[in-house]
Amino acid sequence: QVQLVESGGGVVQPGGSLRLSCAASAITLEYYAIGWFRQAPGKEREGVACISSGDGNTYYTDSADSVKGRFTISRDNAKNTVYLQMNSLKPEDTAVYYCATSPMCATESQFEHWGQGTQVTVSS
Repeated sequence: QVQLVESGGGVVQPGGSLRLSCAASAITLEYYAIGWFRQAPGKEREGVACISSGDGNTYYTDSADSVKGRFTISRDNAKNTVYLQMNSLKPEDTAVYYCATSPMCATESQFEHWGQGTQVTVSS
């Protein structure tokens, strides 16, 4: 059974950093595009970043409150894990963060396997 497990969330002060991990079992992540999504209280889930399979191209969503330049998605195929390095965190980054698999970095509807999420809270 495919399982994705996110970890690394927590409480951090504004300006701080966290690194989220997405580890998988029963699936080899390097063969999939992996997306990071987040959902804040009272808001719809939104895409944050995606890394493609093969060439490892990375994409960051403009709509995700300007994560470009602050967040970096990467993968370690040997560990079967994808990361989301989050720097210069802002209170508006507070959300539950999810990882998911897809054949390619595309619309949310194409992501099939999802983790249970990890809470990130940015607060002073």
